[in-house]
Amino acid sequence: MKKKKRRSSQVSDECCALCRLSDDDPAMFGEKVTLKEHKLSVHYFCLLTSCGVYQRGEEDEGVFGFLVDDIKQEMRRSARLMCSGCKLKGACVGCNVRSCRRTVHFPCGRKRRFISQFTGLFPSYCPDHSPTQSLCGGLDLSLPQTCSVCLDPIDPVLSYSVLKCPSCHASWFHRDCVQRQAHSAGLFFFRCTLCSNKESFQEEMLRMGIYIPERDASWELEANAYSELLEVYARCDALACLCNNGRTHSAKTGWFEVIRCRLCGSRGSHRKCSGLKLDTRDWACSDCTQATDGRASLVSSPQGGQRRSLLSKRHLSPIHSSVVCKRPALPVGSGSPEEILQALGPQLGPLSMQVEVDGDQALSAGVELVRRPDFDPTRTLSVRFKDDQLTAFPSSPRDSDAARKYFLKLLVQQIQNSVVFEGPDGSKNLALDSQAVREDLYFDVGCLLALSLAHGGPPLGFFSRALYQCLFNHPANRPLCLTHMTPDTHVTRRVSRMAEAESVDELQEVMAASWEFLELAGCKRPIGSLAERGALVEDVVGFTMITRMQLPLQRFRAGLQTLGVFDQVQLYPSLFCHVFCSARLSAQTLAHIFSVLVSQQEDRRSRETPVCSFWTRFLLDCEVGRSSISLQDLLRFSTGGEELPAAGLLPSPSISFLHPVKRGGGGGGGGGERMRLRRRREELLRDEHLFPQSEPDSRHLLLPVSSSYEAFKSSMEQAVSQHMHLLLTAS
Repeated sequence: MKKKKRRSSQVSDECCALCRLSDDDPAMFGEKVTLKEHKLSVHYFCLLTSCGVYQRGEEDEGVFGFLVDDIKQEMRRSARLMCSGCKLKGACVGCNVRSCRRTVHFPCGRKRRFISQFTGLFPSYCPDHSPTQSLCGGLDLSLPQTCSVCLDPIDPVLSYSVLKCPSCHASWFHRDCVQRQAHSAGLFFFRCTLCSNKESFQEEMLRMGIYIPERDASWELEANAYSELLEVYARCDALACLCNNGRTHSAKTGWFEVIRCRLCGSRGSHRKCSGLKLDTRDWACSDCTQATDGRASLVSSPQGGQRRSLLSKRHLSPIHSSVVCKRPALPVGSGSPEEILQALGPQLGPLSMQVEVDGDQALSAGVELVRRPDFDPTRTLSVRFKDDQLTAFPSSPRDSDAARKYFLKLLVQQIQNSVVFEGPDGSKNLALDSQAVREDLYFDVGCLLALSLAHGGPPLGFFSRALYQCLFNHPANRPLCLTHMTPDTHVTRRVSRMAEAESVDELQEVMAASWEFLELAGCKRPIGSLAERGALVEDVVGFTMITRMQLPLQRFRAGLQTLGVFDQVQLYPSLFCHVFCSARLSAQTLAHIFSVLVSQQEDRRSRETPVCSFWTRFLLDCEVGRSSISLQDLLRFSTGGEELPAAGLLPSPSISFLHPVKRGGGGGGGGGERMRLRRRREELLRDEHLFPQSEPDSRHLLLPVSSSYEAFKSSMEQAVSQHMHLLLTAS
């Protein structure tokens, strides 16, 4: 029995963990990688085309960046899906059409004529929805045709197995033949064998499911294929050679090692013969030195460029290359979420897209916008409210910037209260709604939230920590627990009863009452001790919040991909956590956004320095309630806005100082003590009549230079309160 067990385990380790086949054909299934320490083997194409795993590591981690834990999670996800080809469980490849539910193993998909595109988001299509080629009119198909790769006869009838060149329309291929040609030629040499077209040919083959590896041709990678090119020039060309062994002698090191010109490589010299130092490696011959005006040492090596990375499975905007990989672009910003979101701004073009809002129905208008056939997220939003009597609107609808900000604020508020989310305010989870799934509302909502963040909308602030973790894996690889579930739901109450069971009998009783749900979750199993309760609860929580929510989470992520927002958040999940999960305005946030402009004069700067500490102290008083005004009132007074956009304010807010006006002094003579008292009274009088001023258009705030914090606080409260009173009166 032990030998049989060991043999079956060995066979299992040699099989792909996703398709369960042991075939090792790199052209058809991709490279097969075996991780002996994890007893895991997997085909590269199975990873690329699977629906639930992405490359989150570096190229040398896991399998080309696919982490082992992610692969195992995908194995668990696909274990419940039946392959429409072999009728066995473990199908990880699904049709990309949302209404189609066909799933297959990757090898079964090839047999069932699935087309997997190795570009963009790596979608797969079943035979009913797969792309097809069109036949060009005027071709003489009566002549005998042969495959342009294997030269065997071929019927010129377009099908899954027969492809043609889109450029010359005269070159026909067997699918397997052109796939093996692509695997051999690589990205840089793969072209039509008849007309040598490369660009449109590669684009069409990618569309029809041909994998083109990003590497040189296989004949370029053969060992010693071009060994003669490795021969280097090894002769001393100095005017007077000092080597006793002659010009052709080259030692491995030292004075008589021949070093070559670093620019042309066709001239050489012993170090001793050209008067060079013993450690000199950078040398240029006289011809190259003259050609570069004596600056040969400043010319950089042409081999300094970086090589292209391996094809990887990450989301990318299609603007980066014609053969798009799934690795995110390099970080567009750094330092803060505001800078990163602002760096997405250059994508926004000068053209605008009209959005008409009926009353305050911002969500309906937003969904209608993203479903329009001409929707372009890079266009700026031009918002018009149809209801001119809308009293909640802060300004005239003709004010496009105010209308856009108000629309985005309404949009975020209505999205968090929609059927897509559930839970208490400020801690929302995704809700499972069948109608929202049918209408693909999860994608629309994700697209609108990304649009709001990139177009200057407010921070979201209503995601629960569990939802943020499910979307962006932050904190990384931390299991969800009962407290992450949406409170006061039927499922949560059931799981709570399991977690609170104090005996095995009580736990079994609760499980018996919920046997249908446990069976659906794959957690219906005998419980022998109370120690197994924790694993049961963890599995049920994982099923409730992750497994059954796979489709909503996947479509929501796809929507957040708009304008590259998801990629940037995934690169910096800790920075963006407060944007999605907690958007409360704080004194620290408000102090951070203002840049302080102090005077150059020494006497003025000495009076302005204490005011900076007054400002920081006043913000803290406003936050904790020790002031009659709030931080929101102060923000509106200084910037004109009710809240901070997620992308920050442009132009950046600034602070300068308002000094009291000095009055000319009177006559002199006697009474020094009386004079000091008189000046003190004048200072106090000036403090009482010196109030802050704001320039909302330029986001500039003038702080009064006061002699004490009490005078500063009093003037700030009076000015801001008066401003808010005027705003309420005007509205």
